[in-house]
Amino acid sequence: MLKKTFSIIFTFILVFSVILSPLTAQAYEITGFNITAKAGLLASMDTGEILYSNNADEKMYPASLTKIMTVILMLESEKYDPAGKIAMTKEVQRLVSGTGSAVSNLQIGEEITQLDLVYTVLMSSFGDCAYLAAIYYGGSVEGFVDMMNAKARELGLTGTHYMNPVGLHDEQNYTTARDVYTLFSYALKNDTFKTVCGSPRYTIEATNMSGSRILSTTNFMIDNTTNYFYQYAKGGKTGYTDEAGRCLASFASYNGYTYLCVLMNCPPKGEKRYEFVESTELYRWAFNSFSFKEVANSTDPVCEMPVELSLDTDFVSLYFEKPFITILPNEADDSTIVVKTHLNAESVEAPVKKGEVMGTAEVIYAEQVIGKVNLVAGDNVKASRLLIGLKYVKSFFGSVYMKIVYALIALAILIFILMVIRLNLARIKKRRVKYIPYGKRKGDRNEH
Repeated sequence: MLKKTFSIIFTFILVFSVILSPLTAQAYEITGFNITAKAGLLASMDTGEILYSNNADEKMYPASLTKIMTVILMLESEKYDPAGKIAMTKEVQRLVSGTGSAVSNLQIGEEITQLDLVYTVLMSSFGDCAYLAAIYYGGSVEGFVDMMNAKARELGLTGTHYMNPVGLHDEQNYTTARDVYTLFSYALKNDTFKTVCGSPRYTIEATNMSGSRILSTTNFMIDNTTNYFYQYAKGGKTGYTDEAGRCLASFASYNGYTYLCVLMNCPPKGEKRYEFVESTELYRWAFNSFSFKEVANSTDPVCEMPVELSLDTDFVSLYFEKPFITILPNEADDSTIVVKTHLNAESVEAPVKKGEVMGTAEVIYAEQVIGKVNLVAGDNVKASRLLIGLKYVKSFFGSVYMKIVYALIALAILIFILMVIRLNLARIKKRRVKYIPYGKRKGDRNEH
């Protein structure tokens, strides 16, 4: 019982310390530069930690970031065959005419491979090729747009709606920086997508109507012939319309760290390309200011849970299921990292298996939950047959069935008592003695 008392006190102290632990007011505040983008997000692709966020859930026009979804549907289609040929059509040229979209200059009837088509849509951002893909893979533009919105729902993009596969301006063609982050993260799991969006150049071999041609990326961060080249940038997708401003979804890797950055509605005018400059600044800030830190290991106990039905122990120690490693500022103070436990129950009955999940723990830094890890039992705990037997006996005698039996017995006893009382009253009446007044008895004697 002493161990059980100790465990209760330990749990109380842990909860109390969580409540009173000092927390910093705000995490990950950038310094030394400004971000002009109206919405943006920078996150670690290694841990999912969000280091920078601004208006991440505000609806924005995506411009050609829309083509990320277009290409994903191309690559995931049952029709996709990298070597299969697709020919440019008159209908596609009619659809793109007058829209202001960049075009490939493919001639009507000119054939390119489906892999070539992926490069023209994703790397060079040609609008006519996006329409060509939509009609081929979706049966029609409308059918393909329905597929786009269905995929958005599947991925949980609650702030996204598409009206066309190109990204042409439409009031109902919108998304959010957070949704772009989710979509781009998903897309990068596809090897072809990742390769294409990271290629600065691509050669389309001679076709049935033209010689070979070289395509160039619109993402200057991976093009070493531009002033915006950033050696650690690995790929991305650009977007631009007057209404959407300049947009960029990109990712960069350095020294074992990989980050994904989304900037939307950067200033569209002037010679300076803010989307490239500010993405680079955010990457440099992240690479220089943050590092992996093991916040908690899986070898030190986090808390204890009371155990019943065991004669060996009154409690079991709980541990992190696995070490918790996250991205934190280099100067992060360990005293501001708080572990808040959420146990599945107030106690657990033996037997307990080592590794059995008993609850979860939230890791909190600077008032933000930065992770959630399962808490597991650190040891096996055997159950006592005696205590289990006593439990079942107690459970049996405390069951609803037994309560009904108790009630019937009590009722029977009550009826018995009432019957006894009634019988006793009847006997008393039968034993009544006839009363003769004294004076009458004397007169009787005188008459004799």
